[in-house]
Amino acid sequence: MATEERVTYCRICEPLCGLVATVDDGRLVRLRPDDRHPLSRGFACPKGIAMTDVQNDPDRVLRPLRRRTDGSGFEPVSWDDALDDIGRRLRRILRDHGGPAVGWYFGNPGAFSYSHALWLQGFMTAVGSPNLFTAGSQDINNRFVASRLLYGSLTRVPIPDLARTEFLLVVGANPLVSHGSAVSAPRIRDQLRAITRRGGRVVVIDPRRSETARAFEHVAVRPDGDAWLLLSLLHVIFAEGLEDTAAIARQARGLDALRAAAAAHPPERTEDRTGVPAEVARRLARDLAGATSAAVYGRTGSCLGRHGTLVAYLLDALNIVTGNLDRPGGAVFGSSPLGIERLADRFGLASYAKRRSRVGGLPDVLGSFPAALMAKEITTPGPGRVRALFVSAGNPVVSVPDGDELSAALTELELFVSIDLYVNDTNRHADYVLPAATFLEREDLPVANLGLFATPFAQFTEPVLRPYGEARQEWQIIDAIARRAGLLPFVPRPLSRILRRVPSPSPVFLLDLAIRLGPGGDLFGLRRRGLSLRALRRRPHGVVLGEHVRTGVLTEVVRHRDRRVRLDPPEIVAELGRLGTNEEDPAYPLRLIGLRELRSQNSWMHNSATLMRGGRTHTARVHPADAAEHGLTDGRMCRITSPYGAIELPVTVTDEVMPGTVAVPHGWGHQGGGWRRANRAGGANVNLLTSSDPADLERLAGMAHLNGVPIRLGLPGLRS
Repeated sequence: MATEERVTYCRICEPLCGLVATVDDGRLVRLRPDDRHPLSRGFACPKGIAMTDVQNDPDRVLRPLRRRTDGSGFEPVSWDDALDDIGRRLRRILRDHGGPAVGWYFGNPGAFSYSHALWLQGFMTAVGSPNLFTAGSQDINNRFVASRLLYGSLTRVPIPDLARTEFLLVVGANPLVSHGSAVSAPRIRDQLRAITRRGGRVVVIDPRRSETARAFEHVAVRPDGDAWLLLSLLHVIFAEGLEDTAAIARQARGLDALRAAAAAHPPERTEDRTGVPAEVARRLARDLAGATSAAVYGRTGSCLGRHGTLVAYLLDALNIVTGNLDRPGGAVFGSSPLGIERLADRFGLASYAKRRSRVGGLPDVLGSFPAALMAKEITTPGPGRVRALFVSAGNPVVSVPDGDELSAALTELELFVSIDLYVNDTNRHADYVLPAATFLEREDLPVANLGLFATPFAQFTEPVLRPYGEARQEWQIIDAIARRAGLLPFVPRPLSRILRRVPSPSPVFLLDLAIRLGPGGDLFGLRRRGLSLRALRRRPHGVVLGEHVRTGVLTEVVRHRDRRVRLDPPEIVAELGRLGTNEEDPAYPLRLIGLRELRSQNSWMHNSATLMRGGRTHTARVHPADAAEHGLTDGRMCRITSPYGAIELPVTVTDEVMPGTVAVPHGWGHQGGGWRRANRAGGANVNLLTSSDPADLERLAGMAHLNGVPIRLGLPGLRS
């Protein structure tokens, strides 16, 4: 077979940069950026290029693995043997305990596969279980809930109009490293620099002088101080009459509640809580309100504190009161050519608080419960106790609060099945590890991201490789498990028994149908310039669907009856009343935050020799004053203790963090499984410092409290 170059795109994070794969005799030789991609234009980050290492990793699981009867590891087994046993055991659990006894954890990479996400929903429908857990409760669910309260729709997420804004306020995000999150903007570095080149400003609010903060303007805020700072900005805007009264009257209702809340938080009163001098906060509020166009944008740093949903609400409130919602250069609403948001709203598919978790009574968000509850849902007796767990594209022992608790709980399951590329810290407890295809081994369209593109865009990719070994696409594995258990995906269990011999439709067929029938589709030839899978295949580098995101669509977006944004939802009013009720504990005087690293991705790419080149280690960033106080020097091991646990890791002494702040990247601390390089990379699982107690989760969205965690520093071996 001759060497070929095949066009595709990266599915690690939201920019979805174009890639070209060089394939020789069915093996991947290398990946390079796609010069012909209309948006990324020859750019791809180190993680995208390093997928070559993952694709060809000798540690990849390429055959089904079954736990040995003595528990001493895994042995290869045929697909038929694995599926027959899984199906038999799942049938027994469903018969004896019902659908709620089955749970599923869906990790971050799964959100970038339309077929994986679709078939998982079909499986849970067939089983009849509410117990879906996702990485969203460690990431973004609060953003969806804020949208539900403000706009009546979880799926309507405003994005910054980067191409036209004159003032971008970035809260708790580091887009020069993340490349944009909850917004798809390839080459975002160029787009941010373009703002300043045209005379605008980019201001970054963060406890750490991140890569983005270093490149632009930085306002240092104390960890978990975002809500107070945002309220103070609103206070100044209202007190000085800087709000856009015409825009507010046209777009929103319930302003009085927001105005009253802001009145109680002048910058002088919040200065101690935020660490932002009052004069700096006042100047920032005036500059934001006075800009010809402005957008306020926040991500994970603003999501994972005690009041994550309130913070997301306040970010949008700033856009609204300054007249920058749904206007060129402000916060705008993208639209999927498939009309996914409209379908979700119309048919009630994007649920919030439709169900409550058995443990803790927390609301579902998009049909999923907080992943921090999994261990307790497994170990707490009673009806609905999870007895069978499936985990796909995830390593929750490393990514959810109190991984040790979850690791112990997994051993109590009657059936535990993982679909993954590797044996990892979570699935080393599994009965079966089933080999998944990589994103290079499947076709795809970025269905979940189409409404988040800063420049409207769509790209379909064919597989560039046949799956290595015996790996299969996730949808195929899910479909096969369901049928072995007597289920038919998408069909409730009683009907499954009657229809289970009906073949499943191809995901590609369903995708083409959705494209053709969507608002941007060709309606089977009736709309001449509309999209279809055929049209997308003719343009493998992708299709730009418009120069800018359309504005003036707010009445189409808002789902409240009066089509106006609600600024006084009772849930937010109650949360404002709880603000500031947390007591400070002098035993834990410092605050822990996370950070993104350019050459790391959550918990799943530490096996890459390219990314780990130079023997990279996991370190805690500590301010020089705090290091000196605790006798710490660069490279020395330290002990970090919280009310919930302790870890030890080396120190990097740096003034990029504020005094009183310690920054530690998450996703490290691999202890077991088949990850050879990951085991050498080691590090510490920072989430052992956080709590899985339902009382410690953010109440509106069930978000884990991962930023602003109270801690103290010490030397290894000192437990005081």
